[in-house]
Amino acid sequence: MDKRTFRNAMGKFATGVTVITTKVETETRGMTANAFMSVSMDPELITISVDNNAVMLDKIKESGKFAVNVLSNEQQKISMHFAGQKESNEEIDFDTINDVPVIKNALSSVVCDVDRTYVVGDHTLFIGKVMDLQLEEGDPLTFYCGKYGSHQPVEYA
Repeated sequence: MDKRTFRNAMGKFATGVTVITTKVETETRGMTANAFMSVSMDPELITISVDNNAVMLDKIKESGKFAVNVLSNEQQKISMHFAGQKESNEEIDFDTINDVPVIKNALSSVVCDVDRTYVVGDHTLFIGKVMDLQLEEGDPLTFYCGKYGSHQPVEYA
């Protein structure tokens, strides 16, 4: 199979949109990602997948910490900014939890210490031990077949 067909097949899985953030010394970095999931409830662990060619890979390794910020449907511009899809002079508003930058007003921000890493194919999986989090109300930003969207609740009979 060719890579484009594989990528199109993976795009059929609707996801939420996150921005992974970290800080090295005084430099705050972010990266849009949808490769995120919970791993364990006890202990609380999550995983993210980062391309081995991404600048963010070395930043997370160096800091040893990261946050996963689940974006609301009002934060598409933030996602596009960190995906390199939109040049913007707008400053991104960050809060800080445990000295890790988090996106203000994200639906959730999950702050982790790197627990372990696994190089798998062309990506590195970071297992994060959850140290803290914050939650906000709102509707999620979604991603499906290369396009942003919003959550459509289904009424049950």
